[in-house]
Amino acid sequence: MADSLFFPLAAKAPGDHSSFVFRNCPFPSRLLPSKPFPLHLNGSKNKLNVLALSQYSLVSLRYRVGPTPALDSDFPHPLHKGSVNFKSAKIYEQWDSLTAKFSGAANIPFLLLQLPQIILNARNLLAGNKTALFAVPWLGMFTGLLGNLSLLSYFAKKREKEAIAVQTLGVVSIYVVITQLAMAEAMPLPYFVGTSVVVGAGLILNFLNYYGKLNTTIWQFWEDFITVGGLSVLPQIMWSTFVPYIPNSILPGAIAFVLAVTAVIMARMGKLSEKGVKFVGAISGWTATLLFMWMPVSQWTNFLNPDNIKGLSAFSMLLAMIGNGLMIPRALFIRDFMWFTGATWASLFYGYGNIVCLYFFNTISREFFLAATVGLFSWIGMALWRDTVVYGYNSPLRSLKELVFGS
Repeated sequence: MADSLFFPLAAKAPGDHSSFVFRNCPFPSRLLPSKPFPLHLNGSKNKLNVLALSQYSLVSLRYRVGPTPALDSDFPHPLHKGSVNFKSAKIYEQWDSLTAKFSGAANIPFLLLQLPQIILNARNLLAGNKTALFAVPWLGMFTGLLGNLSLLSYFAKKREKEAIAVQTLGVVSIYVVITQLAMAEAMPLPYFVGTSVVVGAGLILNFLNYYGKLNTTIWQFWEDFITVGGLSVLPQIMWSTFVPYIPNSILPGAIAFVLAVTAVIMARMGKLSEKGVKFVGAISGWTATLLFMWMPVSQWTNFLNPDNIKGLSAFSMLLAMIGNGLMIPRALFIRDFMWFTGATWASLFYGYGNIVCLYFFNTISREFFLAATVGLFSWIGMALWRDTVVYGYNSPLRSLKELVFGS
């Protein structure tokens, strides 16, 4: 009779110095088998039946991110339990590690992007020139803050620690600017106090949830809050972009608020289908992404008033292009359609798009424009090519198809 030997999945044999077990695995442990499984020894020959290994314990050599439809972007991706390709396992792990490092490196350009404003505000405050801070719109900063908080919650659920760091930096840096605006009385004190409460609660709840220390009911309440907030702000910002060419009104935000509250209540009462619940759960992440995607669209007035383009910093636009571009390979690798859409859009249409405008109006040199153009499109091309190689596909179109439509 065949002997059975049980190994816990995450266990390491004594003396085994391999370090690849779950290394760089961004997925929560609940997605992996929690029970030990048998390895059968075939009688006298003592040969291991490695079928179970090929699906579970060796998945650390080549764990595939199961591509999911765009609607499921808000949920952590399960591991693909297909066959293990030993030849490309090392390449796969290396690219997994590199894309995570690229994503983490985005902190540098994003920090440099906000730092000059913080320093300038501090100098004006020290000089007693509070009026200068009124040029910074606190409502726009608050919108960006809400977007960063929503994306922080999104990436905290997906255990993408490098992206969590980027969004946390965004929250903290914008909050510093908002604090400076409050000190200059450019932001009403009651709004600042409310913002402070939201920021403090958001950071604490997100990190408690990341480490599994938060009650599910409290987390659902926070998700409902950012869903309602994000869905209310987005249409209002879109409407305000075209004022004074259209009447100034709070109606879009009010209608969206009512719809968001209704959707959340129906989802919690079980009145929606499974797809409906998924849709409501994905709203906060998508509204945050759309808020950031709207930023380049809101600058359409630069074409009506070309003098405004001179107020843009080419270096700031370059930093925005680089920061978002660094996250594209990771979003593509883990098949996160929402993240890929936001990062690509911001890199192409916000960062690079404004560089094109600056060049069109003769504000930057030809060399600067060409360097940015070659650098960006070479980077995107490299990401698509490398992803194709790592997954063993013949065309990057298959990677893009999986990204958008799932497997």
